[in-house]
Amino acid sequence: MVLELGSQGNDNQVSSGAVIFDVTAQDFQSKVMEASLNTPVIVDFWAPWCGPCKQLMPVLEQVVNASGGKVLLAKVNLDDNPELAQALQVQSVPTVFAFFQGQPVDAFMGVQPESAIKQFVEKLVTMANSAQPDAIDIDEGLKMAAQVLNEGNLQAAQEIYAQILQQDRMNAKAFAGMVRVFIAAGHIEQAQEFMDRAPEEIQKDGAFAEAKTALELAQNTPIEDFSALEEKVMASPDDHQAKIDLADALFGAGQKERACDLLLESIAKDPKWNEAAARKWLLKFFEAMGHTDPVTIEARRKLSSILFS
Repeated sequence: MVLELGSQGNDNQVSSGAVIFDVTAQDFQSKVMEASLNTPVIVDFWAPWCGPCKQLMPVLEQVVNASGGKVLLAKVNLDDNPELAQALQVQSVPTVFAFFQGQPVDAFMGVQPESAIKQFVEKLVTMANSAQPDAIDIDEGLKMAAQVLNEGNLQAAQEIYAQILQQDRMNAKAFAGMVRVFIAAGHIEQAQEFMDRAPEEIQKDGAFAEAKTALELAQNTPIEDFSALEEKVMASPDDHQAKIDLADALFGAGQKERACDLLLESIAKDPKWNEAAARKWLLKFFEAMGHTDPVTIEARRKLSSILFS
């Protein structure tokens, strides 16, 4: 059974793609207090009529973005949330607080030079790093997560990917790995929701594209009975489209090795049929499974043997 992502202890920090976001009195608890349990959250109190706020905010946003997700920025409109201002005794704007592990740890008022803001953020990053003495080696963690995922240990894979995302929320491979965990567990809607929240930086990564392909294939309605397709292939061994259709159905049902072998058989007979359609479909399977999957590795070896023999 795969846990819901929120059970990792910080749903906002892991599952939300936003590093900079607006906060109200209604969601301050979840977006600031709970999110700050693992990641420092800077809270900027501002107002539309405040000139200095308009000077400070772009600098804050730039420095926070440069941290790569190690610090978050929550923006609070003073006029719309007077109760928050009162609770935190905000006397003027701009006023900036820093929260970590559910507590205010630093603050300043008024416009500050960029150098001072960088120091403010760096101090928070150092504070967060020192609070995580058990940080894992990300490269080794990714290898281990891929291995246990291929072995079917979804719980262990999810925990490793979640820990990596806590250390580096912009790690595209860990993000894609989490999507694969959801797919393997049959949580297709959750996988789609997770991908929909992907930051733009992650969306540009090749690992995201591969996970997207895996999700698209997983969303295909599985065929319960392959007998008609199998009979068609048996009756017409040279019907390449029938083999592709059967392979697609087998892949959707989890019979990945058999699906790949069927496409390899088609490629061996006529690699150029319909602009190499079988080979293109096989490459899509490789993307969906991931390049470290044992089925992918073996099928790639067979494909090379066919094409270069």
